[in-house]
Amino acid sequence: MPQAVKAMPAKIRVVIADDSTLTRELLRALLQEEDDIDVVGEAANGREALDQVRRLRPDVLTLDIIMPIMPGPQAIREIMAVCPLPILVLSSVADAKNAFDCIQGGALDVVMKPLFNASSGAELARRIRVLAKTRVMRHWSMLRPSSTTQPPLEARGTTDLHKQPFHRVFAIAASTGGPQALAAILPSLPAHFPCPVVVAQHVALGFAQGMVDWLSSLCPMPVHLVNQTVPLQAGHIYIAPPERNLCINRQQHLILEEQMPGDIFHPNCDCLLHSVAEVCGAQAVGIILSGMSSDGAKGIARIRQRGGVTLAQDEASSVIFGMNRVAIESGAVQQVLPVTAIADSMQKLAGKST
Repeated sequence: MPQAVKAMPAKIRVVIADDSTLTRELLRALLQEEDDIDVVGEAANGREALDQVRRLRPDVLTLDIIMPIMPGPQAIREIMAVCPLPILVLSSVADAKNAFDCIQGGALDVVMKPLFNASSGAELARRIRVLAKTRVMRHWSMLRPSSTTQPPLEARGTTDLHKQPFHRVFAIAASTGGPQALAAILPSLPAHFPCPVVVAQHVALGFAQGMVDWLSSLCPMPVHLVNQTVPLQAGHIYIAPPERNLCINRQQHLILEEQMPGDIFHPNCDCLLHSVAEVCGAQAVGIILSGMSSDGAKGIARIRQRGGVTLAQDEASSVIFGMNRVAIESGAVQQVLPVTAIADSMQKLAGKST
């Protein structure tokens, strides 16, 4: 009896959108090295990208920001309105803030435009594989801040508030889908929020400052990229850099530590959460958001072991139910909340002493 022929898994269908012919050729050449990825179309501007997506129905779209006829941000809004799919923004550091505007519009991730080498191609392919499995958020507009008009930085909070002692430290871990969740949570916290908020968000090298600038334009609280030892202050949001791991010490200062050879994701979320657990104990609040991998699950478990409060974003509002799923299934999470309810919970916890 003849044996049944095993069906080959379908390849991931990708459309490349970039106004540079050379860049499109580079991306196609890199992706053609991967057996499971097929470049099915190319576009030289946002309008062509929209047409290609409608016609070809790819699994993933890679998109440049600066393009003629229809720029990347406008193309993303139109594509997500009529034919939503996972979009990976390929950007330069100079366009980092605009790249995160694209994230707010519905793109799922942002990376540096790759170099023509094997490691760049492998990293690009890895991200495309992750996004190809991602459930696109068609209701994302419900999660965006209602307004991006914020008071000037000098008017956000007061010096006296920032010097006041605080009784809780909020530590947030996030990966893919994290910027969208942060944009739904952090702008809802008032300028007078009486505790510090520290964030470890996996981000591509070179894009952390762009993310900080983007969040600063949304949030009443000042947002800082930590690049040296700084004391924690109430009413401030601190972002970990991807080049080093961010931790808190016994003096309640944020410090930077060298990454370990085994650190796959940058920055390491477990490092931040574990240090907050050890230093703050019952005063720690750990929050784990959307993201791939299990990074952060051990750290948030330690916060619970030390008597702190632990929250997680729910599956329905997560771009990728990964690191939060691992934390929830381990029993380390006390409350599982939709992303739209997390800021309210943070405010209630901030006003409540342990």
